[in-house]
Amino acid sequence: MILIEKAKVMNFEGAIRGARNPLNSWARIDSGYDEDGSYVLGKNDLDLAKRLCRAGSDHRKFIRQILVSVDITAPLYWWKEFDTYKIATVANSTSTMHKIHSKQFEPGDFSCEKLSGPAREAFMTYLEFMEQKRLDYLKTKDKADWYDLIQLLPSSYNQKRTITMNYENLLNMYYARRNHKLDEWREYCAWILSLPYAAELFLDEDDNEK
Repeated sequence: MILIEKAKVMNFEGAIRGARNPLNSWARIDSGYDEDGSYVLGKNDLDLAKRLCRAGSDHRKFIRQILVSVDITAPLYWWKEFDTYKIATVANSTSTMHKIHSKQFEPGDFSCEKLSGPAREAFMTYLEFMEQKRLDYLKTKDKADWYDLIQLLPSSYNQKRTITMNYENLLNMYYARRNHKLDEWREYCAWILSLPYAAELFLDEDDNEK
C-alpha cells in the first residue's frame, strides 16, 4: 500500500519568472493567482514552459524551482527504491529506532494486503510473536528484546516520511518507474501526473510519453 497526503506545490511564480530571465521576456508573463490562491499559468507562460521541458534537461531548469512537500506512508521495500533518488530531496521519517515498541503491532502497520492465504496465516503467527517481543521489551527493557524487534522487522512495515522535492525529481521518477511491477510505484506515478501542470509539462500534447 501507499498513502500520499498533504501535498503542497510551491513557487510556480518564481520558477516562471526565472524561466523568462534568459530573454528578458518578463513583459509576456500572463499568469497569476486565482481567488483560491492557486497560481494559474496563462497561455504564454504555459506554452513557454512546455517548450522548455520538451527541449531537454538543460532548458527545463526552471522546474527544479517548483517545489513539492508531501507526506507519504509506504512499506520499507518501496522506500528502499525511493532512496535511490537522493539529489535535491529531503526527508524526515518516523523512527523505528525510537518508536518501534510504542504501539501494538497490527496488520494495518504492514503492507500485507496481497498475501495469499497460507502466507497470511504465517504472517499473523509472526505478528503475534513480534507483539510478544514488544511486550517483553516494555516489561524488562532488555536490549536483546529490542534488537529482536529491529532485526526481525519485515520490509513490509509501513513508514511515514515528509518529503520535499522538486518537479525535476518527479519527472525523473515518473519515467523511471511508471511501468514498475510494484503497484505502489504505479499509484505514485499517477499521483505525480495529478499535480498542477505535471501532465502538461511531462507528457507530449498527444499524450504519448517522451
